[in-house]
Amino acid sequence: MRFYLIKTPRIIKKLFSRYTWCFSSNKPEVYLTFDDGPIPEVTEFVLNELKKHQAKATFFCIGDNIRKHPSIFKELLKNGHSIGNHTFNHLNGWKTKSNDYLSNILQTETLIHKFHNKSAKLFRPPYGKIKRSQADLLLKKGYKIIMWDILSADFDVHASKEQCARNVLQKVKNGSIIVFHDSIKAKEKLYYALPIVLENLSNKGYKFKGII
Repeated sequence: MRFYLIKTPRIIKKLFSRYTWCFSSNKPEVYLTFDDGPIPEVTEFVLNELKKHQAKATFFCIGDNIRKHPSIFKELLKNGHSIGNHTFNHLNGWKTKSNDYLSNILQTETLIHKFHNKSAKLFRPPYGKIKRSQADLLLKKGYKIIMWDILSADFDVHASKEQCARNVLQKVKNGSIIVFHDSIKAKEKLYYALPIVLENLSNKGYKFKGII
C-alpha cells in the first residue's frame, strides 16, 4: 500500500505556505474538489449528487478529457461549479521538465478559454507533485496552487468504500478542502462515499462552496 496522509499536517502547510491547503472559516462550510474528469457517467453522477444538496464544488479538469467530452465540461459550467486546471495529460511534475510542464498547463488553459470566458487560474498538481521551479512559474502567472486538507483516498485500491467516507467525516472541519476523483478508477468508492458525505455534512449544517 502506498503511503499518503489523509489529513495534511500543519508542518506541511507551513513549509509550503504559498499553496492553498484549506480556508480559515468560523462557519460550517467546506470545499469539495474533484480531480481527473470530466468523463461520461462518473462526472454526471457527481453533478446529480451535488444538485440534490444545492452544493457547489471545484473540478480540476484534465485538458484531454475536456477535449474528449466537451458537453460534460459545459454541464460543469452550466451548473455554476468552479473550474481548475489539472494539466492536459495528468503529468507528474517531479518527472517533467519545468518548461514542458508549464506548456502542458497552458494547453489546458487555452482549451478552457474556448468554453469559459474566465481564465483558469486555479491549479492542482497531479499526484500533488510539483517542483519549486514549476510553482514559481505558475505563481508568477497568477495561478493559485490548490492542494488539500483531506483526502478521501477513493483512488486507493486498498481502501474500502466505507473507509473513504470515514476519512472525510472523521477529519472534516470548517474550511476544509476535500479531494475526490471523478474517474473510472475511483468510481466504486466515489459512488458510495460521496452521497454519504453530502448527506451527513448537510444534516450538520455544512455548506458546500466552490473555490474562486
